Amino acid sequence: MPRIPYKADNDLGPEEIVAPIRARRGGKLLNLDRILLHSPAFARGWNSFLGAVRNELSLSPKLRELAICGVAVLNGAEYEFRHHLPEFIKAGGTEAQAEALQGFAAAADDAGAFDAAERAVIQLTLEMTRNVEVSDSTFARVKAALPDEQDMVELVGVIGAYNMVSRFLVVLGVEPEYHPRDQA
Repeated sequence: MPRIPYKADNDLGPEEIVAPIRARRGGKLLNLDRILLHSPAFARGWNSFLGAVRNELSLSPKLRELAICGVAVLNGAEYEFRHHLPEFIKAGGTEAQAEALQGFAAAADDAGAFDAAERAVIQLTLEMTRNVEVSDSTFARVKAALPDEQDMVELVGVIGAYNMVSRFLVVLGVEPEYHPRDQA
């Protein structure tokens, strides 16, 4: 159960706030949106910021979703994981990788399932999420895998942003609408 009730359809807030959220979501609101709409200003800013993170970056969608799934696993954010695992698969992730993500810390050393760039992203996600600070060796591995500075900035931003998202979801008890395996 959520710690704050989801906003009902008849109590969502100003349409100029709700309409762009619905548009980004393909017409329907998620439980996350129904919690965010308790603060229209926060919901508006969240929608704009995370809409850009999800749809306007040059970073590989597969690496973006790998990092997001990792943050979700490390922070126990089931909602985040359920929503992003299908996106990881859509972006080119394999079923073997999806399975390996359940033990995210071990995935950093799994050369059978993940290539060097993916393992570097996993290690960066681990260190940023658990320690905040990142070792020079990990940063060098990621930089070697992603020499474009824009990609580096975007990856660090994605990990930071989704640490915010996961903490919001976990603390407020936002429940998943579905399980990715239910989408057959």
